[in-house]
Amino acid sequence: MNELEKLFIETLTSQIRALDQFGTWAKKSDEEILSEKYVKTKEQLKNVPIIADIDEMQIKDIRLIFQSIALAFELKLGIMCSVVMEMSHEGFGRAVVLAEKIVVTNKFFKDAHRYSFRTYDDLIKEGGKMLKEAIEIYETYKK
Repeated sequence: MNELEKLFIETLTSQIRALDQFGTWAKKSDEEILSEKYVKTKEQLKNVPIIADIDEMQIKDIRLIFQSIALAFELKLGIMCSVVMEMSHEGFGRAVVLAEKIVVTNKFFKDAHRYSFRTYDDLIKEGGKMLKEAIEIYETYKK
């Protein structure tokens, strides 16, 4: 796990644990929590309908991913970020991370209720990749 992947996972798990009002996640490892929230096997995905409404908890879980990118970006570069996310009840939407006036992360959704990763390692790699790209975009356009 590289530095950016580690930073992403640390920020994501710290945010999830901070929202755990009743200690539901207290006895679980970071990997167990993240796998439960974000990892779905092919078999599990087969049980998710292609067209369906997304519930508020799923929207919040997706938002946490982008808030983690923003927080990790802030910790790495010292530049404040904002997350803007719009999602319809059908799972169509967009998530954007802004650093100053620069869009550093931009993701469109057409079936957000199916948004997941196949493995825990895929989650780590994707988070690290999004963070790396956000930093590169900022540094390119800040010049």
